[in-house]
Amino acid sequence: MRIARRPILAGAAALLLLTNLPRPAKAEVTGGTALHRAAGRNDAAGIARLLAAGAPIEARDASGATPLLSATHANAVDAARALIAAGADVNARDRIADSPYLYAGARGHLEILKLTLQHGADLRSLNRFGGTALIPAAERGHVESVRTLIEAGVAVDHINDLGWTALLEAIILGDGGFRHRQIVELLIRAGANVNLADGEGVTPLHHARRAGYRDIQRILTAAGAR
Repeated sequence: MRIARRPILAGAAALLLLTNLPRPAKAEVTGGTALHRAAGRNDAAGIARLLAAGAPIEARDASGATPLLSATHANAVDAARALIAAGADVNARDRIADSPYLYAGARGHLEILKLTLQHGADLRSLNRFGGTALIPAAERGHVESVRTLIEAGVAVDHINDLGWTALLEAIILGDGGFRHRQIVELLIRAGANVNLADGEGVTPLHHARRAGYRDIQRILTAAGAR
């Protein structure tokens, strides 16, 4: 995340942004059950045996993660599929408010994201920064996850605790490259308000100008941005 080149951020917003660093993906489990460990190593057969023996599917590890969230951390698709098929809750949260749905969306774990959407993902659920799954997906350049979340019906103009929408994050925290240009276009086609400013009154177009993202400026201007 490129914070140094954002001099317009100040005060509480800057402090909150500094806490919004990507959480490392992890396959290991601290204090987890055998089911957590099987999930983390993508052992679908082991999961089936453990569940048949009565292992609790919603057990929590030291971080509050369920086995399904452990599988999601590791992008262990087979394990996630087995757990979801057995009834695992795709919205169960850990101690920092991550759920399998929110984490898969933010990390671009597309196959698991689609599984959660097929099995009751709460599109209105918010992460610890008050954002939908769409906002970090847009920031991190996960084009297909953004497309999938838009098609699922996630609100494109939701504003997080930083005062940013998915469009603003794609510009402010993106790199201006091909993936982020695609995401800007996807959001605009989905009806994103191109003139919805951040908490300091700075619009997406002004952010793009300050960052020198000429292609994104052209996309925004063509969509009526001011």
